[in-house]
Amino acid sequence: MAFKFLIVTHVQHISKDNDFFGYSPYVNEMNIWNKYCDEVILVAPLIKEDLNPIYTKYAAKKITFIKIPSFNLTNLKSVVLSFFVIPIIIWKLIKSMKMADHIHLRCPGNIGLLGSIVQIFFPNKKKTAKYAGNWDPKSKQPLSYRLQKWILSNTFLTRNMQVLVYGEWENQTKNIKSFFTATYREEEVQNEKCEIRSLEDKVIQFLYVGTLSKGKQPLYAIQIVEELSNLGKNVKLNLYGEGVLRNEIETYILKKGLNSIITLKGNQAKETVLDAYQNSHFLVLPSKSEGWPKVVAESMFWGCVPISTPVSCVSYMLDKGNRGIILNQDLDNDVNQIKNLIENPLSYFQISKNGMQWSRQFTMDKFEIEIKKLL
Repeated sequence: MAFKFLIVTHVQHISKDNDFFGYSPYVNEMNIWNKYCDEVILVAPLIKEDLNPIYTKYAAKKITFIKIPSFNLTNLKSVVLSFFVIPIIIWKLIKSMKMADHIHLRCPGNIGLLGSIVQIFFPNKKKTAKYAGNWDPKSKQPLSYRLQKWILSNTFLTRNMQVLVYGEWENQTKNIKSFFTATYREEEVQNEKCEIRSLEDKVIQFLYVGTLSKGKQPLYAIQIVEELSNLGKNVKLNLYGEGVLRNEIETYILKKGLNSIITLKGNQAKETVLDAYQNSHFLVLPSKSEGWPKVVAESMFWGCVPISTPVSCVSYMLDKGNRGIILNQDLDNDVNQIKNLIENPLSYFQISKNGMQWSRQFTMDKFEIEIKKLL
């Protein structure tokens, strides 16, 4: 009997030459699951868009793609449209779940919410859910996210499922499993030389990796580096990623005359970003919301010290400041924290070393072993 693995996701996909492509970090992870399946049934939105470096091809023996529409509830028109769209999605979910041997939900998201509801009616199917958002029970989150978390945690409604979450949280139901994600393999660690950067370098290199969106707050990262420059520090910031704030950021850079210290690099291939990690002193991620921020783990992997807000499991990842700097989003205070570390090379060296040792536990090799256990 062929083993059929169902993926239910809100991630938008592109089709080209009978292949399917999606956001690279997500697809790279799913390709590990796919290795152990005979057929992948993919229920997801399909869009018409040109490929760029942030897209990666699905690898699987056989892929059956079931196209569903995206939807949101952000305005009245969208709400009205959803009354027509949701029944179509539910019908396709029911059909695909009947076909599957293993159901895998990607949450949170509107599609994940519908998937978490429909899976209730398949109690005997083996299931996993990857909750890639903030699982912190105390965090303020949209109603749809809270509903997904409640359904997934409810072992009466949700049966035969392991829910993979980021971080370690108290008082969780037995099906909630603390998990991680990874980017690099053991061989990459062995083949790539990585030395902790010296703060005696002529320029202190800062790095931002992520979408240029309000939630990620790239402008705050720019303001931090701007203030450090104003304090006489020889600093530069490279931003990798694209997004709706690009024009606003370009205007800010031009207005403040920051062209010599701030550079927008756009979307780049994994190898280019890896090189940036290996040659930067600090990563800045002042995000409002994260799940397991991969860029934080990736930066630590290569000795680049992360500077991040304490959202989701970041405090756990940074060991409350022993593996990085935790921002409190008071600009003067945050700049002062970073300035003090720049002026203390021994502390910088120890924090960089702590982060590297911790993050190198989480390789793709270990991740693959854990995935096999779940299937």
